[in-house]
Amino acid sequence: MAITDLDSKSFDTFVQSKGVVLVDFYADWCMPCRMMEPVLHELSSELDGSVRFSRLNEDYAPDIAARFGVFSIPTLIVFRDGRPVERLVGALPKRQLSQILKVIAQS
Repeated sequence: MAITDLDSKSFDTFVQSKGVVLVDFYADWCMPCRMMEPVLHELSSELDGSVRFSRLNEDYAPDIAARFGVFSIPTLIVFRDGRPVERLVGALPKRQLSQILKVIAQS
């Protein structure tokens, strides 16, 4: 499954949908963000149907980043039915992120 690119206009509608949504707050110049990109693409395929993946370039949507208190990137925020339920900061191993997402999707 693809990763949906969000902006200030599309963010609220996307994250407020039913189910589990992961938002990757990133920037193009961020090396750890670039390291996470293939991990997120792999997980979006593996967890297709249980987690929807998206990303938001904080350079182009500082209002959303400020609203959620994103001061370091990458920051991954997991929403469930429109509410943030998990916040992860920094590059994470695929295995660790996968386990966290599976637990949230099954609860």
